[in-house]
Amino acid sequence: MASLKDLRNRIASVKATQKITKAMQMVAAAKLRRAQSAAEAARPYAERMAQVLSGLAAGITIGPETPRLLAGTGSDQTHLLLVCTAERGLCGAFNSSISRLARDHANRLIAEGKTVKIICVGRKGYEILRRQFGDRIIDVVDLRSVRQLGYEHADSIAQKLLSLFEQGEFDVATVFYSRFRSVIAQIPTAQQIIPAQIEETTAATSDAVYEYEPDEAEILATLLPTNVSVQIFRALLENAASEQGARMSAMDNATRNAGEMIRKQTMTYNRTRQAMITKELIEIISGAEAL
Repeated sequence: MASLKDLRNRIASVKATQKITKAMQMVAAAKLRRAQSAAEAARPYAERMAQVLSGLAAGITIGPETPRLLAGTGSDQTHLLLVCTAERGLCGAFNSSISRLARDHANRLIAEGKTVKIICVGRKGYEILRRQFGDRIIDVVDLRSVRQLGYEHADSIAQKLLSLFEQGEFDVATVFYSRFRSVIAQIPTAQQIIPAQIEETTAATSDAVYEYEPDEAEILATLLPTNVSVQIFRALLENAASEQGARMSAMDNATRNAGEMIRKQTMTYNRTRQAMITKELIEIISGAEAL
């Protein structure tokens, strides 16, 4: 049985941990409001961009002059996975759920005989995926020094992807991130960004007729690279909100667990102390009676 000193040390240690988890919960809650607002503000723009591309794509016929970012390379042999995770842990299953989705997707492609390449955005995703796919990770984007995500960070990543695509390094690119729904719900998502996925229903159900100047192919040649940056920026913002929501929930659970542990340890301490006092009283009474 642990001594009273050991129990006091345990209770003090858990109380110190509880203070840390409570502080992290409050910091995450403060950051969540700003990150959630940014993610929600980016959604309409990204969705509207997809609708515009759908309308433009509906007016052209896929051919040799169609931009490769829309038509593709004509093959799907080599896949590039852009896995976006956090730079830090202590956020529950946030990082592992995104990495698991990417790992399952990669394993499925490998089983089909495809070539898989991986770019990790965030240190945690790299640490998880390198155990199994270390030889397939071609780059790691470190955002630890970034205090506030901006479009320039997404555009930098997009330019790397576009450069690799122009060099023929891959045929299909898919971004993996966690879409923010609420503090307790983040949805791991896989979205193909190269070649662009066009929603046929958008153009088919629209009653408006548009005339474009210059023609659709020229406009697409300009918009498609921008769309890659926009979709990556949206993924990063969704990830930032999801990370803070997951950390807030995880730290709240940790604080509650610490409180329960303190309660149990305090009860054990009191019982042990009471037993020791009772034992000493019995010894004193026994000694007095012996005299």
